[in-house]
Amino acid sequence: MSAEVKKFKSVYVLIPVIIGLVVVGIMFYKEVDPSIFMHLKFTPASVFFIFLAFLLMFGRDLGLMWRYRKVSDNRLTWRQAFRVNMLCEFTSAVTPSAVGGSSLIVVFLNREGIDAGRSTTLMITCLFLDELFFVISCLLVCLFFSFDDLFGTSVVFTRGVSILFYTIYALITLWTVFLYLALFKKPEWVRSFLNRLFSMKWLRHWQQPVARMADDLVHSSHDIAGRPAKFWAGAFGATIVSWTSRYLVVNALLLAFSSGGNHLLAFARQFVLWQVMAVSPTPGGSGLSEYMFTQYYHDFFPVVGMALVAAFLWRIITYYMYLAIGVCIVPAWLRHMGTRSDKVPESL
Repeated sequence: MSAEVKKFKSVYVLIPVIIGLVVVGIMFYKEVDPSIFMHLKFTPASVFFIFLAFLLMFGRDLGLMWRYRKVSDNRLTWRQAFRVNMLCEFTSAVTPSAVGGSSLIVVFLNREGIDAGRSTTLMITCLFLDELFFVISCLLVCLFFSFDDLFGTSVVFTRGVSILFYTIYALITLWTVFLYLALFKKPEWVRSFLNRLFSMKWLRHWQQPVARMADDLVHSSHDIAGRPAKFWAGAFGATIVSWTSRYLVVNALLLAFSSGGNHLLAFARQFVLWQVMAVSPTPGGSGLSEYMFTQYYHDFFPVVGMALVAAFLWRIITYYMYLAIGVCIVPAWLRHMGTRSDKVPESL
């Protein structure tokens, strides 16, 4: 691998780390009394729950690996599914949350021997399952928990977060309905609609990529629309395992560092937190994630500032760990890809 590729990759790994550490450092300086560390005691119980948090994050990856194997009809081995998952997590970690790295799944799957058309189908299938999970789960959360419980009582903070959350939820719902129509009901109609819409003068700049996306949707529809209910039950079950495990990491950390609180509410707030993080302009939501965690979970901690300690550990488990694993996996993957510029994904 060339020195230029190494340098490029290293810079993009350092950016989110620096952002996150700077924000945490500023928050510690302004809000945390050093005496809180006198209350920070690692008992056998707290160590167990921290270990459980790591296990739950592994459960999240296991769910995604299971889904990759399921939607590929077991063409991917567990090792290949692990590699694809970690590469996707790494690229998501070093790109802005609003952009994400999941689109590179086509490149990663193709490198593992899945042809381009099939890789596109798998990407769209996984995307649809994730969006469907969010639409259903967020609806249930909003039905069973009050507005104040989900968003807090701070007027400025609550108003801004709630507006952002409901806006994102509405967009995801529309996008999920669109994907459902394109994949299962009216693929040719959707392609025709998109081609006509983006042939308009003020949208013509995006005409070619949208046309390719429409063709991919039609191709994917022909491949997956006729799949049996058993296939979708397994794939959606893997999706539920993955996201639920990720959200339960917070519950495990709350059990490690706090003495009470409604854990169902703590779990429900994760849906709001991850929705807001999804539009972060920083790589992997660095900075915003730590701040949002402390704002959302401070009422679970009896000692002021302890929420920030838990937030930092939460980010280590759910974010920095993937940066570290990615740094170990990506160089070998790039060596297999070769050093030619046309083979190295630009996001890396």
